[in-house]
Amino acid sequence: MTCLHTLVGPDPRVSVRHQCELLELCRSSYYYEPWPETPENLALMRRLDELHLEHPVYGRRKLTVLLRQEGLTLNRKRVVRLLRVMGIEAIYAKPKLSVPRPGHQIFPYLLADLAVTGPDQVWCADITYVPMARGLCIWWR
Repeated sequence: MTCLHTLVGPDPRVSVRHQCELLELCRSSYYYEPWPETPENLALMRRLDELHLEHPVYGRRKLTVLLRQEGLTLNRKRVVRLLRVMGIEAIYAKPKLSVPRPGHQIFPYLLADLAVTGPDQVWCADITYVPMARGLCIWWR
């Protein structure tokens, strides 16, 4: 629930209408009650998350095709909305990623002067997205 009810509320001195006018809000936004996601949508979101982990480069079109191949009846708009709610986006090359922003700290490449001559000499790991039993755990660099 939004914090709108903490700003606007029943008061015998000032009407809800006048309070909303003072805050420059639509009165309908005061009465709006958000609906929780349906169990069907929650199951679909879980499947979308699994598909995104398997194929992180797939966008809404390909994910919709995969879900339809699994026998689900849905359209691309529903997939787009659920992906937006979950904050999932396909991994693809975005413009100007190599251009540093002002004030961006550039870290040195620690392996620049190291000659890698054999196996198990250099190891690397990057854990930024880990699915958990109760949702997702995301670490940002």
